[in-house]
Amino acid sequence: MTDAAAPTRETDPLGVSPVAAAMKASLHGDRIYHVLTTAFAAAVPLLLLLIAISIGLAAWPALSLAGLSFITASEWDVAAGQFGAAPAIYGTLVSSAIALVLATPLALGVSIFLSEIAPKWLRQPVGFLVDLLAAIPSVVYGLWGIFVLIPLMRDPVGPFLRETLGLAKTPMFSGPNYGYSMLAAGVILAIMILPFISAVTREVLLAVPRSQREAALALGATRWEMIRDAVLPFARSGIIGGIILGLGRALGETMAVTMLIGNRPEISASLFAPGYTMASLIANEFSEATSDMHLSALMAVGAVLFVVTLIVNAIARWLVWRVTKGAR
Repeated sequence: MTDAAAPTRETDPLGVSPVAAAMKASLHGDRIYHVLTTAFAAAVPLLLLLIAISIGLAAWPALSLAGLSFITASEWDVAAGQFGAAPAIYGTLVSSAIALVLATPLALGVSIFLSEIAPKWLRQPVGFLVDLLAAIPSVVYGLWGIFVLIPLMRDPVGPFLRETLGLAKTPMFSGPNYGYSMLAAGVILAIMILPFISAVTREVLLAVPRSQREAALALGATRWEMIRDAVLPFARSGIIGGIILGLGRALGETMAVTMLIGNRPEISASLFAPGYTMASLIANEFSEATSDMHLSALMAVGAVLFVVTLIVNAIARWLVWRVTKGAR
């Protein structure tokens, strides 16, 4: 007599159970997913390498012909075949330095307010408005700078800096003030990098362990003393990383700076004088580059900007990682 209640194990014609078939199919899916995600991750550094190779090959004729003088020379004369990137490098560094000097205190103050002082109902709206500055297109900043910032730089900002602060005799504020200047480019860059520095600094401050704050308060520190002596020292590396990340953003900004800096290839100690940046130089002359050497010189400027920006961003990411590693 057969046992009708005994369980039967269904198999396919090849003798494989449905459970084993499902596990096998799942294993194949995991392998495909692993291969695809690995390929996507490897595509990013590969793309960066391809960009570096293409820029390097295009820039090599100008770099091999001019050598080190390409970076140190200040003469940029397309008709004479002389290409010196020193004014553009100088303008990039000076405008970015002005932006950092102006944006860092504001970004740090906003970040401390949002992470330590502001009530919960106010943090999200203010943080959203600050982050919204990063979503405004660069050309909009440039148009605002032309119609609002430039007239302000002519009067009253220029006369105030020169006369009220007693800076008329300093080289930084000498010469005529036409509005379009290195200072105007630095101010617009400060507004543009403010949300980047603020966002990174805010996240770093929020990553500081609560025990740091409680320990300082338990020792009798006030709220400001707790922020100054316990929170900020703990987050110092991350804050510096956010500042350097903002610097990397300022170094590569193109459109707004091109519209406000004046675009004159010369080195001047006065912040009221027009200047050039590497990005604005490429933007202004790339479409008009007819000779191979002119095009190669512009690509060489792009190569210098690429290397500088890559180094700055790598340092910033490393500093932020030092603070935020292991923090939720």
